[in-house]
Amino acid sequence: MLLTILTLTSLAIIVRIVSNPLSNVFQKQLTQRSAEPLFITSATYGFLSLLCLFFWREIDFATLPTSFWWNAVIISLLAVLGNVFLVKALKTGDLSILGPVNAYKSVVSIVFGMVLLNEVPSWAGMLGVALIVVGSYFVLGSGRRGQGFSWALLKQSAIQLRLAALVCSAIEAVFIKKAMLLSSPVTVFVFWCVLGFIMTLLWIVLALRENWKEQVGLLFSQKITYLALFLSVGLMQFSTNVAFGGTQVGYALALFQTSALLSVVFGYQFFKERDIVQKLVGAAIMVTGAVLIVVFK
Repeated sequence: MLLTILTLTSLAIIVRIVSNPLSNVFQKQLTQRSAEPLFITSATYGFLSLLCLFFWREIDFATLPTSFWWNAVIISLLAVLGNVFLVKALKTGDLSILGPVNAYKSVVSIVFGMVLLNEVPSWAGMLGVALIVVGSYFVLGSGRRGQGFSWALLKQSAIQLRLAALVCSAIEAVFIKKAMLLSSPVTVFVFWCVLGFIMTLLWIVLALRENWKEQVGLLFSQKITYLALFLSVGLMQFSTNVAFGGTQVGYALALFQTSALLSVVFGYQFFKERDIVQKLVGAAIMVTGAVLIVVFK
């Protein structure tokens, strides 16, 4: 039984590592074709909500405690804000930089995990997280003639939006774990999709009343890219829930940072972004940190 859980958790982590940067590629491609970040996010939630209809009858609403519903609402609010911030950041920023920036999520999540879940990391785990952050120093400094990180980088709107997205996502991860302790990965995924769609739809009514028809037309003209996005996001979120069920939130998020290597490669492959070598070096340091966390946790 334990071996099955470990295998399932490992598979979920691998799926999450691959699907996350892939979804970022599709999100960036759509923004380059005039799709609005809010509409992209809402369409994703909407499609996944339709798929969730197949699982709706499996949920026993009567057994869900009040605390689950509070967690579900908080998760949805944070997820919606985080996803919109992320897509806005991808619209103007480089994928090969914004992907590795996500490394800071592990630091935020460990702090909140200690406070809300009593998950205390080991010294080796903390060292691994530190290496992940050090690796991001090189990635953020790419293209600046070896000058490394500069506080001026934080003034870039894409970096600010990405940081805001990762803070939302890191805190969301803690509440996902709390909700899963009261239900299951499938139940949390269903409510993540449905409540997220309701919230983004209300937001669209307020913010995109004048050009929502144009966005719907774009959805049909770019249906292949949208479908690829829907599937990659669905795989990403469900595998995230499964991974959280098998390991500590902080450690899982640290392992997810190995997708930084793929973000750098995809940035070069799909968008011809520069300074691939320095970004790969930085991302490799981050992967080393993740290995430390796995081996010595």
